[in-house]
Order: sequence, then C-alpha cells, then structure tokens
Amino acid sequence: MTLLSDSAGSATPAGGDAPIWSGRWVSDRWPIELHSGLSPVGLRPRDLLGIALRHNARRSQLLVSTVLGKHVPADPRVVLSTGHSLGSLVAERLGSPARGVVVIGYAETATGLGHAVADALPGCTYLHSTRRAVPGVAAAAGFEEEHSHATGHLLLPEDSGLLAAPGPMVLVDDELSTGRTVRNTIRALPGRERYVVATLVDLRSAEDQVELDRLAGELGCPIEVVALATGAVALPPAAPPVPPEPHPVLGARPEVVVLSDCWPRGLRDGARHGWRPADSDVLDRRLPTLAEAVTAALSGPRVLVLGTEELLYVPVRLAAAVAELTTAEISSSSTTRSPAHVVDDPGYPLRTRIAFGSPADGGPRFAYNVAPGLDPARRFDTVVLVTDEDPAPVVQALDGCCDRVVVVPVPAYRPAPLPAPLRGPAFGSYAAPEVGWLLQDLSSVTLEAPTEEREEVIQAGRGHYAESLPIEYEPSMAYRALYDKALAAAAGRVAVALGVVTERVLRRRARPVLVSLARAGTPIGVLMRRWAQRRHGLDVPHYALSIVRGRGVDTVALRWLAAHHDPADVVFVDGWTGKGAIVRELTAALDEHAGATGHRFDPELAVLADPGHCVRTYGTRDDFLIPSACLNSTVSGLVSRTVLNDELIAPGEFHGAKFYSDLAAADVSVAFLDAITARFDGVGELPVLPGLDAAPPSWAGWAAIERISAAYGIGEVNLVKPGVGETTRVLLRRVPWKILARTGSEADIEHVLLLAAERGVPVEPVQDLPYSCVGLIQPGFRRS
Repeated sequence: MTLLSDSAGSATPAGGDAPIWSGRWVSDRWPIELHSGLSPVGLRPRDLLGIALRHNARRSQLLVSTVLGKHVPADPRVVLSTGHSLGSLVAERLGSPARGVVVIGYAETATGLGHAVADALPGCTYLHSTRRAVPGVAAAAGFEEEHSHATGHLLLPEDSGLLAAPGPMVLVDDELSTGRTVRNTIRALPGRERYVVATLVDLRSAEDQVELDRLAGELGCPIEVVALATGAVALPPAAPPVPPEPHPVLGARPEVVVLSDCWPRGLRDGARHGWRPADSDVLDRRLPTLAEAVTAALSGPRVLVLGTEELLYVPVRLAAAVAELTTAEISSSSTTRSPAHVVDDPGYPLRTRIAFGSPADGGPRFAYNVAPGLDPARRFDTVVLVTDEDPAPVVQALDGCCDRVVVVPVPAYRPAPLPAPLRGPAFGSYAAPEVGWLLQDLSSVTLEAPTEEREEVIQAGRGHYAESLPIEYEPSMAYRALYDKALAAAAGRVAVALGVVTERVLRRRARPVLVSLARAGTPIGVLMRRWAQRRHGLDVPHYALSIVRGRGVDTVALRWLAAHHDPADVVFVDGWTGKGAIVRELTAALDEHAGATGHRFDPELAVLADPGHCVRTYGTRDDFLIPSACLNSTVSGLVSRTVLNDELIAPGEFHGAKFYSDLAAADVSVAFLDAITARFDGVGELPVLPGLDAAPPSWAGWAAIERISAAYGIGEVNLVKPGVGETTRVLLRRVPWKILARTGSEADIEHVLLLAAERGVPVEPVQDLPYSCVGLIQPGFRRS
C-alpha cells in the first residue's frame, strides 16, 4: 500500500525536513500520548492520524484521519487504496471464497472507508449506518455511539432480510478507541456466524479488548479485529487548551456552474439502503462519462471534490476518475456534522472551517480545510460540490474560498413500494391470468437499432446487448408458411415434452409458482400453467422476469416474488438450454441474492429441451425445433426482449420491455399456445419420473462449444450459439458468420436454412455435431 501525505494533514518545513505531524500542536500544549503497536503493513498511528480538539464534553480529543478524505482533503487515489488495503486484510482473514458477506460502515466518517473495504470482497453487500431518518422507511435496527456528537445510528436496508441473512458480517470504522460502538452494534443485530471488525487504527486498551472477547464468548461466535496500525492513547487529567478563534473567510463570491441532469438514472447515490455488486457495475460503467462532464467544467490547477456528510464514496470515486483525466491537483473531502476547534497551524489537522445550516434539519454543518486560511497557496481554484441536498447553503458558505463552484446534484434514492406486475391486454397479448410480467413498460422509448450497429457496439465493448433492441420485423410470407408447417409437425412432440417437464415440476412442488425467463421461457411457462390446469385442476401462478447475461436476474423482481410468495415454491422456467450460460448466470445471481436478502430461491431451472445437458428438470434432451423459437415478439405475447439500460432503469424499478401493439395483425402468440394445448388430450400416460434427473448434468454442450470456439479461431464462447433455438436467434438478431449444420438434420432445421439463405449466410455441414445446428456470430465485427 502507498500512503501519501497531503497538504492539510502535514506540512514540510523549509529545507525539505520531514513533514510536520498534524497532532503536534495539541501534543505540544497538552500531554496527550499516541503510542505505536504492531502493524501488518508497517504503519504507525501517527502515519494515519492527527489530533484535534472538539466541542464535546464526552471526549475532548478528535483523532482526525489524514487518509479518509473526510475532514482533511486527500488524494482520492490514496483514500481508495487505503480502504482497499484494509479490505485485503479482511479478505485474508475471512479466507476465500467467502460467501454471503455483509459489510457495514459507520456514519458518517467511515461510510466511504467501508465501501472501499467492500470493494475488496467480491460479491458482498454493503450498507452504511445513517443519522438521517428517511420518511416511509422503517429502521431495521439502531444502536448508539455514546462518545459521538450525534449518537444515534439507524440501519435502513431496502430489504430487511439483509441483516438476518447467514454469513460473515464485517464492521468498518475509521478508528477503534474502546470498541463500545461495535459491541452495541453486534448486540442490536440478529446473530451471524462470524464478525470481523476492520479499522484503520486500533487504539483499544487491554480491558476493552477483553470486553470484545467476552462478547464473542457470550454469543458463541468469533469476533476478530484487523487494523492497518495499532497503538494506544494516553490522556492527561488536565483540561485541554482552548484554541484561538479562527479568522473569518473573506473574498469574492465564486462563479457557480450546475451540471444538471448529469447523474445517470440507474446509479445509486450511496449505500444508505444497501449497495450490491450490480450497483458497482453501474458505477463502473457510468463513471467515465460523469468524470468527463466534471473535468470539462473545471478551472485552475487546484481542485477539491467535496462530498456531503454520508455521501462520501461516490464523490471519492468521481474525484479519482477526474484525476486520471487532468493535470490539475485533485483532492477530496466531505462536509460533516462534527463541531471542532480549528487552528491555522501546519501542526494541527483542522486549519480552517466554513459553517452552514443543513437543508434537511437546519442543524449546523461544517467543512474543514476548504478555506485557504493564512496560506494563499492552499486555496482551491474549483470546488466540485457533490450533494444529495439543496446545494445553496454550502455554495453560499464557499464565498471567498475558490473561484468556481461546480455543483453535481445527486438524486437521493428512497425505497418505494414495489412496482406491480404488468398484464394483458394493457401489456402484451396474453390474457391477464396467463402471466404477470415483472417488467416496466418502455413502449414509448425508441430503443431499436440496426443489427449491424448493435453488433459493432456490443463486440467493441461500448454497450451491452440488453441496453438496446433489435428491430422487430414482420416475417415474410415464405417464412410464416415455414413456421406454420413446423408448428403442425412439432406440436405433438412439444406437448409430450411439456407434459414431462410439468409433471417433474409438480413432483418437486405441490403448489409451484412458475417464473419464466422472459421472453423465450414465457410461452413455455404459460403452457405449463395450462397443463397443470387441464391435468390436475391447479391454478398455478405464473410470472415472467428478466435475466441478462453478465448482469444477473432482476433483483427487484426477486424481491417482489419474495414479498408475495414463498421463495421455496418458485420454479424458474425457460424454453431450452444452449451451452448453459443462463443456467450459470441464474445460479450465481440467486446465490448472491440469498446472501444479500436471506431469500433463497432454488436455482434448478426447468426447461422444455436440454440439448446442452445443463439441468436436471427437462422435458427432453433432443435438439429439435420448438416452433416458438422461429419468431420474435409475434409468438411471445408481442413483448420485446428485456431491457436493462442505466439511463432508463432506476434503482427500485423492474427491468423494462416494449409491447409491440402495432404488430397485432401478425401476432400468433395465442394461436401457438392453443395449438399445443389442443394436443394435451392426445398425450397418453407419461412414465413416472423423478422431479430431478438422478444423474447430474454433464455439461457436454459447454465442452462442445469450447472445442468449436477453438477449432474456428473464435476465442469467445459467447459468439458460439448452439442448438436450433439459439441459432435462430443469431439469424434474427445478430450478425452471423456461418451456420454449422449436423449432417442429416436438414428436415429439422428448414427454417434455419431458409433464414440463412435470405441473409446470405453460408451453411457448413458437420459430421457428429452434438446439436442439430450451431450459429457462429461474426467475430470482431465492424461495419466498415
């Protein structure tokens, strides 16, 4: 780890001597002693802390971190690397891989530190405590920090199950003086299997260490502490000195630039209500554009990015991104509730202070080391204010501190009631009881792009396939005739496989809740519901939700399901398997969701056809033409593919889709369902089948695709789409390179051959292909 000194926390005297420690002013006047102990990274407490004095009868001294980017402006890259180093110690202590980890950071000083620690723990969920009550959001827990200026902490997770989920819990604070707040926290929460307390500096006495060990024994679970530095503080009995009053800030009013509407709709402001891996993905995707907008608004060589109270992590990430785009000196810090004495001396950490009233409650708020004080070289040219509140009080307080204020308004996320499912005929052409779409309607938004344009963007890494839609075309008369022929030929075979998979599900669940993966799984889910009605008189609920390769399952939809049904009753449904990418995506996403919410869904996927040998609940493993795979929305309720676009989907909202009502004349969705349903009575007695195949999946399909990818020099398995259904999708939505067809399968893939001929795609016969056909997407596609 590299830790750099910053201008406010230390100062270098003339002649290049060692930096002045920012606890010197206090220690010279008050015999407080800061002792050093062991450190896994070779640091002393004074390398990370200065000492200030505060207006607090409970505790006069204030240990001020010089690497948090909170009270003392610091290089944001140092702030993040410090947190990541502490997170690495936590990861080492937990062991790898640690699953179901929940990290809690303490407001307000350690909200950003906790988030940086969470960065080092892949798959974890992060939540910070808050001192801000949110109307309409009930506290899942609360605890006290007795020595603090503001003692009460609230935990407001969007899903209260987060705190009850099994797995390790990591508690993060900037410094550990007594450990009392940690003990209060652990007692206030449901029991966990293990706790790790992470802090920059552990200054507990031997008696305080015994108290934490005693609590661990009482609870019967380990409570471990990791720190970058350890030591002790010895306080004198005498009262501390009273510093002189600071001089006022004088100067002209700065120019104010407001970057309105620059915050991406899909990006959370922070972790007050929880932060999951998908939220980090959104931040990583959108931060470069946000940083470019901020960089373009800067003026001068010294820039401060100023967060507001608990809003600390995203401003630090923004500051670090801006630092990579400019030669200006970028620092980051935050406003605070903590009142403290200021002394404009290089041996004191809090040299200047601006004060203002909180827009939320009118209480006093402060920002330290923003005003230049007696040293004009410490003046910032631009202050970038990142705030989730009315910026006016802070902007006014910045008079004389800088030449320009750039305001980045951040919408404060507030959990709202879960959205309701969409149903036909308002959305989709299926009847209302057939399916509830756990989606939001994006029909009014233009999302379609030409196939070649989408392919180039996807393969160049400039966008994800779920951020836009392919253009939906009405099928040609020849292709529609081929679909009708395929339906007539395959309806009976589909009905048998449909009966097999439904009976298997009913053996596993007496009253299942079917949840199809929109949209290919949705016609199959409707048919399974119809089979359960026809054969068993069961009225089985059926919903459709979105799953996106590389981005997981719609977690808002999962929360809706958990709120309305027992997760143990839910069975996920899809049409078919290819190589098994969605099976793996579903399993990983549900495991992460269980760790974050305590709601555990069964990842076993039920499919009509499993040619990839990826699941244990299937109707057949033959790779045959399922007629619904031939068409797009016109056989899927006139609903588009699902959309996950950060500019359209906000936190707390379902993924989206469009209803193509203008294609109603070409819609065969209900006719397809009726054609298969009409064959139910002709299906004889099915063999007695277990709910799950006794043999585990062999994943033979995935292995075959890896061989094909290597043999054709593709190098990317996601560009190899096996099976009739996936090959059809390649021809309808992507830029195909060639089609591999198993010798002798021509009769089963007539529609594939017709589509290939219409698009001028070569078809290559292959002996012993494990699928009827495989579609290869053009690798490295560029429109030029």
